[in-house]
Amino acid sequence: MDTLNKPHARTDAYVRSGVERLIDTEEAAALLQIHPRTLQRMARRGEVRGYQLGRLWRFRASDLLEGFSAMPFKLVS
Repeated sequence: MDTLNKPHARTDAYVRSGVERLIDTEEAAALLQIHPRTLQRMARRGEVRGYQLGRLWRFRASDLLEGFSAMPFKLVS
């Protein structure tokens, strides 16, 4: 059996459970097309929801997209 193409049982269960994966600052900033430090600054100010773990920030994509959709400017695709 080819183990490279088989999904991990833990990942599969994680996706089925409906729990959303946390993304790091780089991924989140790329999603919003802003600089990572801008995103961290916004999280520290409470402008976007983020989770700080020591010096690292983690975000949920759904929180970011929901928060940015309520802001007075528009995201460009």
